[in-house]
Amino acid sequence: MAAVTAQMVKELRELSGVGMMDCKKALAEADGNIERAQEILREKGLNAAGKKAGRIAAEGLVDTLITDDKKIGVIVEVNSETDFVAKNPDFQAFVKQVANQVIVSGAKDAEGLLTTKWHLDESLTVAEALSHKIAVIGENLIIRRFERLDASGNSYFSSYIHAGGKVGVLLELTSTGATDALEEAGKNICMQIAAMSPTFVNRLEVSQEYLDKEKEIFTQQALNEGKPANIVEKMITGRIEKSLKEVCLEDQIYVKDDAGKQNVAAYLKTVGPDVSVKRFVRFATGEGIEKKQENFADEVNKAMQ
Repeated sequence: MAAVTAQMVKELRELSGVGMMDCKKALAEADGNIERAQEILREKGLNAAGKKAGRIAAEGLVDTLITDDKKIGVIVEVNSETDFVAKNPDFQAFVKQVANQVIVSGAKDAEGLLTTKWHLDESLTVAEALSHKIAVIGENLIIRRFERLDASGNSYFSSYIHAGGKVGVLLELTSTGATDALEEAGKNICMQIAAMSPTFVNRLEVSQEYLDKEKEIFTQQALNEGKPANIVEKMITGRIEKSLKEVCLEDQIYVKDDAGKQNVAAYLKTVGPDVSVKRFVRFATGEGIEKKQENFADEVNKAMQ
């Protein structure tokens, strides 16, 4: 039997897009013949994963996972090519498995996560488990990103998933005690973040660089509107103030306040004098990914052919 070298495994992996362990097994079975190894991968339905790897995956799901003691929180985004697959129970279960993998692996980013041992089968890496799932589901899938937050002191996590996984929020609240009121507040603030998409918790997080950039933009806007130079400065101050009320969570009008006057900071004071938001993460599925636009009639014609 011919020896299987690392270079042979690398070459087959590049040709097929399949995980290294599966490539090594196929080469061993093929006695080192790369062409036969490719056939073996095809026979096992694995080579299809490589063909799908170039397709744009801008749909998918965002999901969250919080440990029972509410001290570790994870938010993940796993992408698929179509919304149809995002509704597939098998895919949804896989996203939850990925969230659990983040907790048990200690990986720092998506690239590092792919190299860790898959917690459901340690003979596989996460990359290989992903290739298997691509072969089964029949679309390109990408573990795009995640955040893992570890609470310290009197902190607790809450989360919220909107529209079946289109938007997800992971929130860390601080308080001297976990109560039903605090849990309810966590849900409410998560919904606020999902709906209003703030950038910062409060003004203390806003950098001077951000303010300078906003001032530059608003100055140009005012000049383009033909405003006199002597009132431009006053206009800029007003517009920056309005902007901060939109991008800072605590300054935003609380969406569940029917009167539309109470901001989030005031709402939190009604929950408890020491309740505050420490940090949050908001993911929206596919944000920042350039989606491929195709004419529907063209898609049908391609399918017919």
